[in-house]
Amino acid sequence: MQGFIIMEENSLKIAVLSGKGGTGKTLLSVNMAATAKKAIYIDCDVEEPNGHLFFKPQNMMSEEISIKIPIADEKLCSGCRVCVDFCKFNALAYINNKLIVFDEVCHSCGGCVLLCPNRALSEEEKIIGKVQKGVSESVTVITGILNTGEASGVPIIKKLLKDLEGEKEIVFIDCPPGSACIVMESIKDADYCVLVAEPTLFGVHNLNMVLELVTLFKKPYGVVLNKCLESENPAEKFCIEKELIILGKIPFDLELGTLNSNALISARENKKYYEVFSSLLQLVMKEVEHETAINS
Repeated sequence: MQGFIIMEENSLKIAVLSGKGGTGKTLLSVNMAATAKKAIYIDCDVEEPNGHLFFKPQNMMSEEISIKIPIADEKLCSGCRVCVDFCKFNALAYINNKLIVFDEVCHSCGGCVLLCPNRALSEEEKIIGKVQKGVSESVTVITGILNTGEASGVPIIKKLLKDLEGEKEIVFIDCPPGSACIVMESIKDADYCVLVAEPTLFGVHNLNMVLELVTLFKKPYGVVLNKCLESENPAEKFCIEKELIILGKIPFDLELGTLNSNALISARENKKYYEVFSSLLQLVMKEVEHETAINS
């Protein structure tokens, strides 16, 4: 089954996000990527990445990601507490005539090192995770993995998205759930956002959460309603009331759910699902073209 080529001077970035986990972000991202003739799939859900379980990429390469953490020289530290007062994340404390660094909450801004009047602070590298890259048929699969216990995956996400410079393929960004800093980092350079929602009142709450986020970032967007039943759909009603673009509705489907739970790419397993996700991708592309025409 052949997809279609997207020809751009730079890569077109489509971010897929939702207000919580389990709504179908990865289902959508993985299958749309699989229906494109050539694509890049990036798993920015660095705390619990699972896109690679579907793609099972080959020719894997791995790169460790580190951040800079301050270390103190007790001989040079005068106990002035300038660094302690500066740090808004409470990563520094001066206790019993000793400067203590809590690297678990340090955000690696480097401000304490710059402000120290006695040059008692320097920086050392701390590995917080890794980036893995491989290939699955026509899809380049890039996965960020945050080490257990680390405070923030933002540095890994920055690395994931920075590596896109110069790429020309369509890019699918599988975002973390919610609307925290790691989600903001994932969508800030996106050209279009796909919001995934479940057909429940809780789904409406989560949809509204990410809706506020993409509106804040002034990103064009559309909604995909997942796990749809024949009964009333509060998420669809919300979209109609808010005049939101509904890109598509994916039914609650036992076969689709079984393929997904077995970590199989539905679009590669069944022509019926290939058509579903290929059509959805084409609708997304039409919306992107429409937005481009409006803003040009």
